[in-house]
Amino acid sequence: MKAVVFTAKNEVRFIDLPDPIPGPGEVVIEVKASGICHTDYEVLKDNYGTGAFPVVPGHEYAGVVVETGPDVSHLSVGERVAVDPNFECGTCRACQRGWTHLCASLSAYGVTTHGGFAEFSLVSAANVHPIGDMSFLQAALAEPMGCVLNGVDAVFEPWMENALIIGAGPMGLLMGMALKSQGVSDVTFCDISESRLTLAEGFGFDAVASGSDALKPWHHAADLVVEATGVPAVAAGVTSYMANGGKGLFFGVCPSDAKIDLAPFEVFRRQLTLAGSHSLNHNIPKSLEVIAGLGDQIDQVVSHALPLSDITRFLDTSPPPGSLKIQWA
Repeated sequence: MKAVVFTAKNEVRFIDLPDPIPGPGEVVIEVKASGICHTDYEVLKDNYGTGAFPVVPGHEYAGVVVETGPDVSHLSVGERVAVDPNFECGTCRACQRGWTHLCASLSAYGVTTHGGFAEFSLVSAANVHPIGDMSFLQAALAEPMGCVLNGVDAVFEPWMENALIIGAGPMGLLMGMALKSQGVSDVTFCDISESRLTLAEGFGFDAVASGSDALKPWHHAADLVVEATGVPAVAAGVTSYMANGGKGLFFGVCPSDAKIDLAPFEVFRRQLTLAGSHSLNHNIPKSLEVIAGLGDQIDQVVSHALPLSDITRFLDTSPPPGSLKIQWA
């Protein structure tokens, strides 16, 4: 089979690999759609995971079951499925509390073992979920939407009336959709990109340009502020937009060595809550429900659908300027 492979740190190849053979409790999926995530670039740089080179990247994917191993009875050949990439030890403190995404030895397809940027993928049958007639494009968004829902779970309160999301990239847009589905009526995006703000408005959100006067009314005004850029300077300003008693979510992936200034007196005096969220917690079924409820509108989050060989080029360089979610499809 053809596959994109991180053969070593900062080294990407498009090569042939042996077709996978399922063992007990495993299935082989013919991959139909697989999305690029910022995490893939961190895996390539050996900044995330265990540096398990060589590895096939890709942890946002969906496809068709083409072979099942022994003891697999709940899935059939031909079934259309989405993949939950995470697998955990099940015994550490976090796992015992149900926080499997915070497992002390968390592993994932596309990070520590071969993932979705290959023609076929070998996965545990426990990690795949039927998608019915949902498009593969949408089903491959189940993993990023699962990460979004994990973030929402970390901060959402029924009393929230408004939210300011800083960063109108694909993950920010998915966050906005998820918050709307939870009943947050007023969701506004802030970004430096005019085209991304226009796209956000096309989804029915309000939009304000970063640094503009239109942002001034948001000073100490948001029930929830979501930082979705991964830019430390942006993360440092989150509290300035949070209303008294409000919540802030660090959702963007800042560099691992970045530091920001934070005034503990302000957090104390205005009773602010700051949270982070990481990955997804086996919530693919819920994610698929949310995506199904959004309909075809969510397709606009995918800006590029490319051949597998072109994914190699983008992973070896960077996404095109102005792109949103990029998928092999």
